[in-house]
Amino acid sequence: MPKTKARRISQEFKVSAVERMLAGENVSALARELKIKRKRLYEWRDRFRTGGPEGLRGPGRPAGGHRLRKAVKTDELSQARARIAELERKIGQQQLELDFFQRALQQVEALRRNSGRGGPGSMGSSK
Repeated sequence: MPKTKARRISQEFKVSAVERMLAGENVSALARELKIKRKRLYEWRDRFRTGGPEGLRGPGRPAGGHRLRKAVKTDELSQARARIAELERKIGQQQLELDFFQRALQQVEALRRNSGRGGPGSMGSSK
């Protein structure tokens, strides 16, 4: 039995098919018309929903494209981690400042309480 060559389908074709499917066309009729299995249409639809038109890559694979995406994701991840570390340092600094001011407030309140007890009294009445 001779091998059949895999059919290459463009991204535009896939997007068009998915848009027709999402518009409410009968999937079985669409699959027959396009000579594509229904299962494939559903796969395209799912990839379209998660990745948009870019989720339906065109014929063939771009050379090194997956490595580039991985490098971009790694770079974004390292930037996010650096930002998290920066924010955690800021939170720590704010906590130190908050502790300092709470202790200072406690000392001021203690001085006020102590000065009210045996310190000089207020002025008497003006009678």
